[in-house]
Amino acid sequence: MPVEGDQNGDIAALAKGGRTNFFGFLMRLAARLPFLFIAGRWYGEDALGRFAYAVLVVEFAAQLATLGLRRGLAEQLSKTDRPHVHVVWDALLVAGIASVLACGLLMLFPQAMFPNSQINGLELLLPLVIFGLVGSDLSLAALAYRFDVGATVRARAIIEPWTISIAAFAFAFYSTRDGLILAYAVSMVAALVASLIPLFKSYGMPHGWRPDPAALFWLAKRNMPLAAADAIEWGSRRLDLAILGLFASPGIVGIYYVAQQVASLPQKLKTSFDPILGPVITRNLEIGDKVAVARQISQVGFWIIAAQAGVALALGIPGEAVMGLVGPTFVGGVGALAFLLAAEVVAATAVVSESALVYVARHRNLMISFAMIAVQAVLSVAFILAMQDMGLPPLYVAAGPAAALCVALGLASIVKARLLSRLLGAPVSGWRWALIWAAAIATVIGYLATQVPEWMELIVGIPVILGVYGYVIWRRGFGPEDRALFKMKGAPAN
Repeated sequence: MPVEGDQNGDIAALAKGGRTNFFGFLMRLAARLPFLFIAGRWYGEDALGRFAYAVLVVEFAAQLATLGLRRGLAEQLSKTDRPHVHVVWDALLVAGIASVLACGLLMLFPQAMFPNSQINGLELLLPLVIFGLVGSDLSLAALAYRFDVGATVRARAIIEPWTISIAAFAFAFYSTRDGLILAYAVSMVAALVASLIPLFKSYGMPHGWRPDPAALFWLAKRNMPLAAADAIEWGSRRLDLAILGLFASPGIVGIYYVAQQVASLPQKLKTSFDPILGPVITRNLEIGDKVAVARQISQVGFWIIAAQAGVALALGIPGEAVMGLVGPTFVGGVGALAFLLAAEVVAATAVVSESALVYVARHRNLMISFAMIAVQAVLSVAFILAMQDMGLPPLYVAAGPAAALCVALGLASIVKARLLSRLLGAPVSGWRWALIWAAAIATVIGYLATQVPEWMELIVGIPVILGVYGYVIWRRGFGPEDRALFKMKGAPAN
């Protein structure tokens, strides 16, 4: 049984990793907004909707091709006596084989990416970015096992988003039909290079490595439940867009995509802890310390809920002004934005609980995830059809899939947290009553902020909402361990 100091060391490691990646989140936010502005103002909602659907299909194929190794790699590395560089290259090879299959299928059936538009020659090559996505994800997962989250920040929060923003601006002079897709491909190549360089520096070259077909097959089979869980979690955030695309025009899909991109910014706060949470959990499970795992899940769960709720309030209350930055046409997506932001907050408990469930109850977790996505699909279609029967405008109808996502994720959070708590024999909830007080006061401040001109609402209102919310959480919700999140090296966490 580890001593208390070891548990505190794990909390400190989680805090350091989350803190580093949180700054990456802020940089990603700064880069994502220019891209949305360029895409909305220069390309328009139709081109943006076409781009969104194509990327949706390609990224889903890439998600399947990783075979769950983004999280499974930490487990493999923690249990092996082989050189770690060999294990990493085993993972890259088996995922590379899966990428070949995924890429080949999309090249054979490109209509899956562009169901409602004609296909140009270069667009047939879009599936090649699957290799970049998969290679980058696994490289960063391997680096995260060694607590190198700085590589993730550089690749995902700086190089990738700024590359797509700059490239989208440049390609607009070439083609407003294909520029976004070309910019996306360039950004994926840049992210891959930014991931491979630190991987080689940290792990070195795979000297003496020999692929073992039997071991690779076992690795792929072993990770199937984890791969399915990852694909379902990823798909739950994209299924709404896919279903909407079956009922709505590309323009409506483009507006919804912008709302989805804004709402996904709080989701990145959860991924701030992913690279470091997996290795910490696997190490404690390896020595049988389930109570420590529950403690870490509760701690990180509160951090994520608190951060996501604050960002959701700051982006949701002035939602019309935020969506209006992309273009006047996009303001109509504010209803969908509100539901999507709420969904990210209620999903926090589910996704953090899943970080441990994928190791202690991977099949049961998979069944819960399947049930959740089925509920989401049924509710999405039901809400859309009901709203259409009521004669509501298309942009109102677009809020239906977002509302369905919110309900489904809320149910998943309850079920997964209860299951994990029973398996670990300790509570895992990150909920604290201070969240209510902070949200209530921030909402009042936010309402006052909406009474001023839009430029002040964005420049002054958003920081004030975040500041007031953060102050209440700090005073009423944070204990000594929570303040470790803001404790710099050598500085006291008062």
